[in-house]
Amino acid sequence: MQYNILPNTTIKVSEVCLGTMTFGQQNSEAEGHAQMDFALDKGVNFFDTAEMYSIPSHKETYGSTEKIIGTWFKKSKKREKVILASKIAGPNPNFTYMRDKVDFSPASLKYALDHSLRRLQTEYIDLYQLHWPERKTNYFGQHGFKVQSDEWEDNIHEVLTILDGFIKEGKIKAIGVSNENPWGLMRFLEESKYHNLPKISTVQNPYSLLNRQFEVGSAEVCHRENIGLLPYSPLGFGVLTGKFLEGISNHPKSRLNLFPQYNRYSSEQSVAATKMYHELAIKNGLTLTQLALAFINKQSYVTSTIIGATSIPQLKENIEAFSIKLSDDIIDDINAIHAMFPNPAP
Repeated sequence: MQYNILPNTTIKVSEVCLGTMTFGQQNSEAEGHAQMDFALDKGVNFFDTAEMYSIPSHKETYGSTEKIIGTWFKKSKKREKVILASKIAGPNPNFTYMRDKVDFSPASLKYALDHSLRRLQTEYIDLYQLHWPERKTNYFGQHGFKVQSDEWEDNIHEVLTILDGFIKEGKIKAIGVSNENPWGLMRFLEESKYHNLPKISTVQNPYSLLNRQFEVGSAEVCHRENIGLLPYSPLGFGVLTGKFLEGISNHPKSRLNLFPQYNRYSSEQSVAATKMYHELAIKNGLTLTQLALAFINKQSYVTSTIIGATSIPQLKENIEAFSIKLSDDIIDDINAIHAMFPNPAP
């Protein structure tokens, strides 16, 4: 296992990050504990969660993932061996069961963090992230920027000030954003630079062979401003494993079968591109999973790639894929396919 420094900190994280959003619905508590045991044994010291997990988010399962991680910390006594990341949910009218106001106000930030700490059975979170912006902008697969009515007023100075207080209290060590765009990244960086406030360490956005939009704008921000990308959905809900090329009926427990609303990576263009990437992988003696994860790991602005699995064999295959190094010729072939099918799953 290779390790990188979380930007703007002294924290060392594995190049593989264990995503945990299946703990609580697709995975039981025992299965979640087994995944964390296995990952840590393989050198994965970085776990990512969120207050709204497990996914899909429901009132009945709100916070279930953090609770499972918390019981594992209590049982294993291995909290100090793990770099833990969590997130506060952004505005969503369907999430009023989380708290009175689902926003990033001082009261909401304090409430969300304190309740996450309680569920996680820990005194601190290493990386605390804003799950998606408060303002109305494009994320979660929305195409382009749509001008729309927005009551949001720029409160980034206030948000960073509150987060700075959490750092000084010892409740968090570093901060990050998620599902953020270049304007948002630079706005946070501007505020921290000119007002001596904490600098964001990371941005957690989708990034895969089927969605390389991060490369336009945001990648340059990461490169020039020392921000690390934590790519999520690197396998596109399992599409980039190739297992759905013959249809999803043979995988009744898969996310696409259980939750058909998650069709972000299932367009005709995505399927066509996936077939070509699969052929390229086979041609070079690789699995599609290996090709997809090795491509992401090759990018200089990637700090750690978030992988999720519902079984130990899946988790093992994903972790082992990070030992693969792609040649320049394979990268050229990947880029040729990307030119034919640019970002079919934004």
